[in-house]
Amino acid sequence: MGKRILIVDDAAFMRMMIRDILNKNGYEVIGEAENGGRAIQQYKDLIPDLVIMDITMPEVDGIQAVKEIKKISSDAKIIMCSAMGQQAMVIESIQAGARDFIVKPFQAERVVEAVKKVLG
Repeated sequence: MGKRILIVDDAAFMRMMIRDILNKNGYEVIGEAENGGRAIQQYKDLIPDLVIMDITMPEVDGIQAVKEIKKISSDAKIIMCSAMGQQAMVIESIQAGARDFIVKPFQAERVVEAVKKVLG
């Protein structure tokens, strides 16, 4: 059975791109959220194997959401997405508990490589 993944990004287009990449590679997307607040709720409800999360979102940003999800489950696996030039935020998200990051615009191979690495 494919690993269960939650996608979090405020842009529907980005969620769709990530979902397509994951589906083509045998992963199951079990939920999507458009901000960190929804991501935290979806994490509690769905208990995914992995979360792919954008950093910059309205209401609750990705870094805050990572911190909250790690409180729910200290072994939560999270990959952050960021646009170019957000190195400081990437470092902050890794310190908050993210396992890896992918830079937008991303290549399908890089997404799959990060997912495989984090899920082991």
